Amino acid sequence: MAKAPAKPAAAKAPVKKAPAKPKAKAVALNIEKITEDAMAKLKALNIEHALQIDIEWCLGSYRSDKNPIGLFDMLSRALPVLKAELKMKTKGVTAKLIGDIEKALSSK
Repeated sequence: MAKAPAKPAAAKAPVKKAPAKPKAKAVALNIEKITEDAMAKLKALNIEHALQIDIEWCLGSYRSDKNPIGLFDMLSRALPVLKAELKMKTKGVTAKLIGDIEKALSSK
């Protein structure tokens, strides 16, 4: 009995994977971190207690449903407060914090 000729191995084209979207996740992590930083700064300065409570609630809500709209709203409320503190040269309020908040709001 003769053996059947072996079939040539088909050249497999490399499978292209869809590129992951790390930016979306990075932005999500950034908005959460920036909001936490803003809340920590408000707590350290012992100002805007109602805003602190609202931010804390929105962070909990975000962690539950991953909808960042509340965090953007809270950052837009915290920005003028922190800018005023920066103008008064309050210790601990940095231009980097303000810049990070502005950058997060602009990526909305």
